Amino acid sequence: MATDTQPIKGAGGGAAALRGILLDNGALSALVVLVVAMSLLSGDFLTTQNLLNVGVQAAVTAILAFGVTFVIVSAGIDLSVGSVAALSATVLAWSATSGGVPVWLAVVFAVATGIACGFVNGALVSYGKLPPFIATLAMLSVARGLSLVVSQGSPVPFPDSVSHLGDTIGGRLPVPVLVMVAMGLLTALILNRTYIGRSMYAIGGNEEAARLSGLRVKRQKLVVYALSGLFAAAAGIVLASRLSSAQPQAAQGYELDAIAAVVIGGASLAGGVGKASGTLVGALILAVLRNGLNLLSVSAFWQQVVIGVVIALAVLLDTVRRRAGAAPAAAASPGGGTSKLRLALAAVVVAAVVAAVSLLNPGPSGTGTKVGMSLSTLNNPFFVQMKAGAQAAAEEAGVELTVTDAQNDASQQANQLQNFTGGSVKAVIVNPVDSDAVGPAVRAANKADVPVVAADRGVNEAKAATLVASDNVEGGRLAARTLAERLGGKGRIVVLQGTAGTSASRERGAGFAAGIRAFPGIEVVAKQPADFDRTKGLDVMTNLLQSHPDVDGVFAENDEMALGAAKALGAGAGRSVAVVGFDGTPDGLKAVEAGTLYASVAQQPRELGRIAVENAVRAARGERVAPLVKVPVKVVTAKNVGDFS
Repeated sequence: MATDTQPIKGAGGGAAALRGILLDNGALSALVVLVVAMSLLSGDFLTTQNLLNVGVQAAVTAILAFGVTFVIVSAGIDLSVGSVAALSATVLAWSATSGGVPVWLAVVFAVATGIACGFVNGALVSYGKLPPFIATLAMLSVARGLSLVVSQGSPVPFPDSVSHLGDTIGGRLPVPVLVMVAMGLLTALILNRTYIGRSMYAIGGNEEAARLSGLRVKRQKLVVYALSGLFAAAAGIVLASRLSSAQPQAAQGYELDAIAAVVIGGASLAGGVGKASGTLVGALILAVLRNGLNLLSVSAFWQQVVIGVVIALAVLLDTVRRRAGAAPAAAASPGGGTSKLRLALAAVVVAAVVAAVSLLNPGPSGTGTKVGMSLSTLNNPFFVQMKAGAQAAAEEAGVELTVTDAQNDASQQANQLQNFTGGSVKAVIVNPVDSDAVGPAVRAANKADVPVVAADRGVNEAKAATLVASDNVEGGRLAARTLAERLGGKGRIVVLQGTAGTSASRERGAGFAAGIRAFPGIEVVAKQPADFDRTKGLDVMTNLLQSHPDVDGVFAENDEMALGAAKALGAGAGRSVAVVGFDGTPDGLKAVEAGTLYASVAQQPRELGRIAVENAVRAARGERVAPLVKVPVKVVTAKNVGDFS
């Protein structure tokens, strides 16, 4: 078992001791650097409320990372924790609602689900001889699929008694932070004070030597992965409590954040090294980065670049520290070259962070009015156009607009709204990933007297100053009628659905299903999700054509999937098979003009963005706004596409 490098000793009192602590803890040094840099760059960062926001936003990642710490210390890897978290939360919510079991028993089922998933991982690794990467990758897919099966692809309301885990005590102290601290202390206790903890270090340091010394390595690995599953279940419950609903697609990609937090915290992927305090610091670094970059109005696209660079610098600083620990004592003395090198590297980190963020920060506007906008995703031309319309309107109004990308993650969107509310924005525009899940964050904005404008999708269980939206349900009905009339009321069609669980997919699908029932001669032979993605639309349609080669029509819940389907159909698109999309994106309109798509239901996203900003500015100034602003949807065909292009 590796031990931590001892602090540098020497004269200088408290300052020297502090310098020694920072130099001997690379991750902690990086965290201090980031906090100082963000404090200098944003007056909103170093406030009590915002620091509590950072703690809440770090909680789920930290709890997941504590479980992953056990696995990495024992020289393993667990890629399934995000999916296991979602599955555990879904089991709890479904059991307590549809299942009708008592809430306490539903919690037991959720925890048991996490432990069972971890146990299966451990069995596959220990007795099945599968590499940990493969075993946990398989569980990632299985757990996510089961989550969708249990929930039928839709969010499940979370029991009120458990949802209190996402609240605060006394209106100030967030419960998720307390849970994070408790799980961190439990992790430290297991690693440092128990037999299984010592076994993890022994197995990670040298598995064969541990086996020869009498350790039952296979059994110990079962326990290690079961602990990881247990912590994943706890993280899933906390996450669902914050959102007041269990999201089947929640925590996607969180396994990578958890692993990053553990490695940033000083653990080695080779095993044998790692500690709970380091993992906590790693999770806080990620949370500080995302929080600070939101407050500084850094572009959503550049945020990913900055986060990656700072993670690399943090790990590099810790690597230098560890290498210095193996150097002769003289070289590592306070006046030695190694110490100077570490100080110089720390200075480089400070300069890099401050310079990068300063360059990317557009600076305050002349009026001082700030508006925050959280979009469900920027990986879709529709929302890119909405952003462009919003930015043009903000420039005309002379206000500063900060746009963030939730990446179709409801919890990440909740964090972004929390950052806006705790900052100096005067109004918030939200395009919800899910209308239910965004409710708690919007209620927090209501309490802070920050007006919220909902764009494209509504907000449930909270007050929005206004809703600026197209009618997705009506758009679905129009698409059904358009496709049915094109086919003469008879034919076989397939439906490409959007991301499971999103309100846009549910509403468009419900409208289409209601509209197509008016045409009994139309048979829907297949429905498959393609996640609003063109590539997936191509792949799914290619597969469906193998079993349904005689289809006459396709309805895709957005233009991206429609374009993928048209590619799969080849020369048949627009000729033997009619394809109808949704959104009226530039590429979609070009395809309609070329005859590849028969039609698209146009939503005018630029207009949505423009009107949303105009209403947000009025609300920020205390002016009255209409509770609902409808942007009409229209069916675009080759006959009228010129009016839209």
